[in-house]
Amino acid sequence: MKAAVYEGARRFDVREIETPEPRAQQVLVQVTQSAICGTDVHAFMYDLAPAGSVLGHEIAGRIAQLGADVEGWNVGDRVVAGGGDPPPGSASPMRDDPRYNYRTMGFGGSRTGGYAEFTLVEAHRLQAVPEAVPDEVAALTEPCSVAVHAVRRSAVKLGDTVAVLGAGPIGLLVLQAALAGGATRLLVSEPAPARAQLARDLGAAAVVNPREEDVTERLVELSDGLGPDVIFDCAGFGDTLDQAFAATSRSGQVILVAVPWKPMPLEPADWMAREVDFRVSFASEPEDWRVALDLLASGRISGDALLSESSSIELDQIQETFEGLMKPSSQLQVVIKL
Repeated sequence: MKAAVYEGARRFDVREIETPEPRAQQVLVQVTQSAICGTDVHAFMYDLAPAGSVLGHEIAGRIAQLGADVEGWNVGDRVVAGGGDPPPGSASPMRDDPRYNYRTMGFGGSRTGGYAEFTLVEAHRLQAVPEAVPDEVAALTEPCSVAVHAVRRSAVKLGDTVAVLGAGPIGLLVLQAALAGGATRLLVSEPAPARAQLARDLGAAAVVNPREEDVTERLVELSDGLGPDVIFDCAGFGDTLDQAFAATSRSGQVILVAVPWKPMPLEPADWMAREVDFRVSFASEPEDWRVALDLLASGRISGDALLSESSSIELDQIQETFEGLMKPSSQLQVVIKL
């Protein structure tokens, strides 16, 4: 099968490797669409992925082969590779290890990730794709589940004013998930014109340009002088987290969704007296995947909005695409078509 093998030192080698055989309780999935996640870009940028691994975990496809003892699935079923309930008694390193470190443990790598024509998946991890969700949108289920998880961990309630800092793919999905969760006024901070316009198209009442305006002052002004009830930092860059703390309302909440890879400055004296609540949100749980698929199927979250003709690439274009994604741009979600 054809696969993009990470060779280390920011290099992919697209070549033929052996198609894996599913073992007991595994299925072989023929990948139709594999979205590029920011975490994989980080693994590439900081050379964190093990050499010889095949990255990619935002996967949609069809079951090509069943391993022994697999029940409830058939060859040809449309699936996403994640979000299923773990077997009773099994442990998740990310959830159950008290000292789990994403920087050092989050890129274990696999010989059969999603940047390949086929990938192995534990049968219990699969989720069926609703008929209303096309493959290219189904590949966005994982990032959509991350957005759903962030909103479900937040205090967002009916009638709230919510702000989202950063209108990249996750930020735009959080915006839509917050609207689905009851928020009635969405404010966004985003400098890229195309992303800012898409945020408006998806329901943002106003978009602040951080290169031209004081984000904190503008968000407070746009929320009747009180500040948003909940602010999601989906940028995780520069002073965005401090902006979120400084702008949120008394007893409001800040949710860090982005994964910052560099130190971020904070000035607690500006917001401690308002007793701002702070939570982080990381990845997602099986129920978040199910909610995400329901929202995508119903149209309450639009995956299509994040896609365009330039969003789809061939596997042979992966090297140049990753190099481009290391730099700031207005690019939204990129999906590899296999």
